[in-house]
Amino acid sequence: MTIAPLTISMHERDNVAIVANDGGLDAGTALPGGLVLVDRVPQGHKVALADIAAHAPVLRYGIPIGHALKDIPAGSWVHERLLKMPEARGLDGLPIATVKPRPLPPLEGYTFEGYRNPDGSVGTRNILAITQTVQCVAGVTEFAVQRIKAELLPRFPNVDDVVALAHGYGCGVAIDAPDAVVPIRTLRNISLNPNFGGELMVVSLGCEKLQPERLLPPGSFSIETDARERANEALDVVCLQDDAHVGFMSMVDSILRQAEAHLARLNARRRETVPASELVVGVQCGGSDAFSGVTANPAVGFCTDLLVRAGASVMFSEVTEVRDGIDQLTARATTPEVAAAMIREMAWYDDYLKRGSVDRSANTTPGNKKGGLSNIVEKAMGSIVKSGSAPISGVLAPGEKLKAKGLTYAATPASDFICGTLQLAAGMNLHVFTTGRGTPYGLAAVPVIKVATRSELARRWHDLMDINAGRIADGTASIEEVGWELFRFMLDVASGRKKTWAEHWKLHNALVLFNPAPVT
Repeated sequence: MTIAPLTISMHERDNVAIVANDGGLDAGTALPGGLVLVDRVPQGHKVALADIAAHAPVLRYGIPIGHALKDIPAGSWVHERLLKMPEARGLDGLPIATVKPRPLPPLEGYTFEGYRNPDGSVGTRNILAITQTVQCVAGVTEFAVQRIKAELLPRFPNVDDVVALAHGYGCGVAIDAPDAVVPIRTLRNISLNPNFGGELMVVSLGCEKLQPERLLPPGSFSIETDARERANEALDVVCLQDDAHVGFMSMVDSILRQAEAHLARLNARRRETVPASELVVGVQCGGSDAFSGVTANPAVGFCTDLLVRAGASVMFSEVTEVRDGIDQLTARATTPEVAAAMIREMAWYDDYLKRGSVDRSANTTPGNKKGGLSNIVEKAMGSIVKSGSAPISGVLAPGEKLKAKGLTYAATPASDFICGTLQLAAGMNLHVFTTGRGTPYGLAAVPVIKVATRSELARRWHDLMDINAGRIADGTASIEEVGWELFRFMLDVASGRKKTWAEHWKLHNALVLFNPAPVT
């Protein structure tokens, strides 16, 4: 069967459209409007809908994603080598809290089965997490975790998993540098993630710079469990350099003894019905392509609005992937203070990149460009739609813990692993990850729901992708339908009724702490 040529434009002002057909379209193909392709245009890549003069803007999403380096005839393939990227939007003179949308009606009656924690938060999983103060102990801890899983976990069927919070920080770093607060508070707040049930257990070496008391000082956490107040108890630390440890197995056995007590308390917990407002969802994209802003991210944005209407918490992130839409974000801020916080985080990151002698253009990957994204401006316009249309009510600096319901901008690098790690620290209990090129990304601490931007990817990676948003481009589903499908799937996953494919295959990416401070 011959498939008719299909192109997709995003705004009435656009002078380019992307080719939606699998395999792209050959030169000489006549589009439905009569335009004939001058070049072969790969799937996801842009075709000029009209003649574009040299230096004229190339418009997608109704905004200039670049300026033509030479005359581009109608029907030509428009790619990154033909474009000069615009300068970044300045951070002054921005619209501040100017968008005042009509409040959407509350979305009531939706629930999931979660684990209520002593501090009031809710977990979607019941996991024993073993915090580590330094990379030096990672091998010993991992050895112990494997024994815990084999020898202890079968006795505690209500505990979902045991995870070691391994990382590359803790020593050989400028621990007192101002920016060291970022990795330290990140690791602290990950340890307090709702999916860990308040059971804090730490493995330390002994001589490291990041001592347990600095990582988790008194008063920084609550360890009330089973309605028993244990706040006066010391932090549960296994220190490998303690004189009591004679030989490797002595260290491992000590970790197992301590873990058993935590497992027993976690095992006594049961799921209970809680409102959908207890969801804390992090949204992210990786392995993006030109369809990300057409299918998956708009569907996630619709779902974001559903979650906010239900009273839940949603975080969107990735500084460089929203930087070119800063005027859109500050306009949606609920207050001038929220807008000022966004500007502060953008300015900090601009300076951070400048110190490294790069700018935001370094963000786009070879895969992004192969998937049709010419530069970071185009990528940003497709990325930002994950945030939906709700007002932005909060801003988090890297590593900070979420403070409020609604839609929050959590400032993070765009690196998949670092962004996910920082959203974990903020307190997310469910993760949504969109991809067009494909990635097997997953996290041990929270379920990761993967949304494919293209049906062809969903077919090939049928046992890695959870939701196929490519049906939007195919014309077999609407943005709203896929958004509702994602929302309902979230409730099932949060309740433990369904597992994501990443959970099924136990695909767990490493935690990667963001450390802008010097390494010594």
